[in-house]
Amino acid sequence: MRRIVLTLVVLLIAGLAAATALFVHGWSRPGPLESDITLVVPEGATLRSTADALEEQGAIGSATAFLARARLLGGDGSIKAGEYRIPRRASSSGILDILQSGRTIVHLITIPEGMPSILVHERLMANEELTGDIPVPEEGSVMPDSYGYQKGETRAAVLGRMQAAMREFIAEQWPRRSQSTPVKTPQEAITLASIVEKETSIPAERPTVAGVYANRLRKGMMLQADPTIIYPITKGKPLGRRIRQSEIRAVNDYNTYAMAGLPRGPIANPGRSSIEAVLRPAATKARYFVADGKGGHIFAETLAEHNENVRKWYDIRRQRGEM
Repeated sequence: MRRIVLTLVVLLIAGLAAATALFVHGWSRPGPLESDITLVVPEGATLRSTADALEEQGAIGSATAFLARARLLGGDGSIKAGEYRIPRRASSSGILDILQSGRTIVHLITIPEGMPSILVHERLMANEELTGDIPVPEEGSVMPDSYGYQKGETRAAVLGRMQAAMREFIAEQWPRRSQSTPVKTPQEAITLASIVEKETSIPAERPTVAGVYANRLRKGMMLQADPTIIYPITKGKPLGRRIRQSEIRAVNDYNTYAMAGLPRGPIANPGRSSIEAVLRPAATKARYFVADGKGGHIFAETLAEHNENVRKWYDIRRQRGEM
């Protein structure tokens, strides 16, 4: 009898050891998932509800077994809300680590340099992964860049980061402005930078374009920037046709062909290099510029030189069949 009892005890111990080993091994062995999946953990989700979702998507074999192993072997960390990528064959241990780490999937939304606020609004509203409504942001308040967001995040939160980036950048750069800049306030800097942004897409040209406008402002000359004609017509969207003579003569708060000085506000959201160009414009005597037919501009100090450059530009356009 003693021998039988001893044998049973040994078998029981061996069975418990085997069960424990199986239990522990099941925590770290590769899971059943055959391809990567995306899992969204909503705010307030419990480990129980998340385990059920994992089982439903085939990431784990049993929600009950996952919970038992997580409670005994998974530590004290709680899972965090967000969107996660669960790789194929991820172990239960690896899955819990992902959910506790907060390493969520980061999506990007890009605002190009010079995009007007009406198009920033349309881009944010068209993104179906974001939630909530927003008004059209104030022109010039958004810093062009690529911004990360999480699925389900509010548009207001994303827009808030875009506007905070602009405020922080202008606050950092304003004290570093040179004495040669004609702008007197950060808002004037953004306004002039938005014109520079629209006039050239070549970063190396921006300080010189800013220098030309600085010269014009100091001399009381009209800026005569074509984009300022277009802005009150389309709010910054492409005009899609040539500017009419009546529009060139139109008197409003933006048209710099009909008034001296800066328009009432920005005509787009300028990027960092355009703002820097306005705050530290190139030292130049040029007061005019026109397209050179190669994607850039040619600058001139006198009206006579400028008129000759304009004639050459018109010749190029005629050769292209544009006039």
